[in-house]
This record gives sequence, C-alpha cells and structure tokens, in this order.
Amino acid sequence: MDEGIQATARAELPPAKVPTFYFIGVTTAGSSIMSVFPRWARHLGLTTAAGEPVPIVGIDCKWHDDPAAYRNVVEFLKRDELSLGGLVTTHKIDLLNACRDLFDELDEFAELLGEISCVSKCSRRLRGSAKDPVTSGLALEAFLPADHWRRTGGEACLLGAGGSSLALTTYWMRTVPPKRRPAAIRVTNRSRPRLDAMRAVHEKINPGIAVGYHQCPAAEDNDAVVGALPGGSLVVNATGLGKDAPGSPLTGAARFPRGGYVWEFNYRGDLLFLRQAEAQRAPGGLCIEDGWVYFIHGWTRVIAEVFGIDIPVRGAAFEELSRIAAEARK
Repeated sequence: MDEGIQATARAELPPAKVPTFYFIGVTTAGSSIMSVFPRWARHLGLTTAAGEPVPIVGIDCKWHDDPAAYRNVVEFLKRDELSLGGLVTTHKIDLLNACRDLFDELDEFAELLGEISCVSKCSRRLRGSAKDPVTSGLALEAFLPADHWRRTGGEACLLGAGGSSLALTTYWMRTVPPKRRPAAIRVTNRSRPRLDAMRAVHEKINPGIAVGYHQCPAAEDNDAVVGALPGGSLVVNATGLGKDAPGSPLTGAARFPRGGYVWEFNYRGDLLFLRQAEAQRAPGGLCIEDGWVYFIHGWTRVIAEVFGIDIPVRGAAFEELSRIAAEARK
C-alpha cells in the first residue's frame, strides 16, 4: 500500500494525471478505504478513460497542523483540474479555520459548525460540506433502538469536543424529535476552547436538551464523568485516541453505565477504549459498536457529493456496498 503524501506549508503536491479522489487525514495509508474505494469505484462506474477505477490518494497532515499546510492542500485541490475533491477527517475544524476564504461555497452545516468533511467542485467553484450531522445520525440509527432514550432515560457522554462530537449533538438538536433524544448530553475535552466553541453553536440550535461541558485534562477526569452516568447511557470515544494516536480517553478503572451503549468512532488502531469496554460487556450488560458502519456512511456520502451520483443510505444497494467493503477489509 502506498504511503500518504505528507503535506507541508511549501512542498508542491503532484498534479493529478487522471481524475483523482483524495483522502485528507493523519495516517491515510492505514485506512481500509485505500483498498475499499477502488472496488467501490469499479462497482459504481467511477472509472478513468482507460477503464481503471478512479484512484484515491492520501494526504497526511499533522494533528493541528500549521495553517499554511492546510492552505497548501486546499489551494492545490482548487487549482488542479483533475483533482476532484475528497474527504477530510481529523482536520475538519482546523482546515476550515485556515482556508475559509479559499472556498467559494459552504453548505448549511459547514457554516453552522465551522468544519468541513467534504471538498468538492462544481463549475470550477470549490465547495465545502459538513456531512457528519447526517452520517453520524445514520450510523447511530443502525445500532441504537429507536425507543432507547424514551425507554431508559439514558444520557449521552461524548469524550472529545471536536468536529465529530459537534456533528452528533447537531443531529440530536436539529434533526430528530424529542422522543429520540438523550435525556442530557455531557461533553468532555482536555482544553476549554473547543468546549466554548461547541457551547456557542449549541446556543443557536439547542431545543432544550440539558448539556454539561466538562474540562477534563486527565483521563481520570473522564472516568469521573462516565462513572456518574445513569444506566442505559451512551459513551462515545470521539477523541481520535486509539487511531490517530495510541491510548484511550479513559483509564482502566473507568466504569461504564450498566445496560448502556459504548460507541468507538474508530475502527482501526490500537482501539484501547474498545477493549476497555469489551472487558465490561458481560458484567455490565453493555452493547458495543465500533466505527465501521460510520465509516461506510461517511465515505459514501462524500463520494456521492464529489462525483454527483446517488448512493442510497439503506436497502439493497447500500447493503451491496457494505458487502464489498467488508470483503475488501479482509
């Protein structure tokens, strides 16, 4: 598998020789999408003039990289004719903060959340979109019973206040009826600025859900928040720890809520958080989900946007894409 291109503030990115799709992340070469996308592309008819699948190229940026590095990437995508666009992960907020002026158009959620997960082009106009309020909701609905919140009175605890957490809270606040919302939301983060930024967005859209914003500089602080949750609550690892960096936002002493759900947004990496939950699955009556279905929804929504095609979010066509991905993952 080819290594991802390391983005810097100055180094020029190689021009695309054929229509090309991009993945902007941290360790892109390790992602299953590098083997999944070529099979999806062939299945969906996304091919070059030579009949080969449209290639996918990874671009790696450091965590909270130099804004100039993000600008270098976005300027390249904007000017390079055969570079069609792509998916952004990990850098969703930082990239838009650095490059807002380079986009000709932002969708409603990108404007609201101050992040983008998709870069696309239409008539030479560069468009930034935030897909996660849709894709996180689709992934959650795939495993959480529709009556779970009403039946249990559980809360949702999001470890990490980055773009993925902001998107999931937006899903609850903007797109679902009260019976399908948690009784309360708790968000933790190591530093205060991301919590304050999230609170500012919530002040615009919150229909009345109680939200607690907890600055937790140490894993033991997260343990305390999780340990105070009522039974039936949902705990989400939205920190990137376990994939983009090793480790977990919790210590081994953390106690998950009895009868609750545990959602690890990652599907690859050391997945320590997932293993911590697995150790409590039977005694705690936990239901545990990794990020694989989220991965599929996240990528298919971006592919649909970049290539201007219709990809269903459920049904036989979606299940076939899921089967192809699972086979490629092996």
